[in-house]
Amino acid sequence: MTRGKLVPTMINVEVERHGNENVAGLMRRFSRKVQSSGVIKRMRRLRYHKRTPSHTAAQRDALTRINKTEKYIELYKMGREPQTKKRGR
Repeated sequence: MTRGKLVPTMINVEVERHGNENVAGLMRRFSRKVQSSGVIKRMRRLRYHKRTPSHTAAQRDALTRINKTEKYIELYKMGREPQTKKRGR
């Protein structure tokens, strides 16, 4: 496993039904086994993981932000605020 990176791995958890075991008992054993294997913890950690943007992408975003701010300030000084897009319907 690479260090510092979240890499999804597949862990299969299997539970076989014992002779006269009911479904509720089988589900209870399965959920306990899944919890103890750490699958749920790993998936919750990976769920909202967001990659860090590359240096080039971060610079591009910064330049876009600067340009938009300058345009807004210029229009504000002229007394015309830029049109904002309406959200919703």
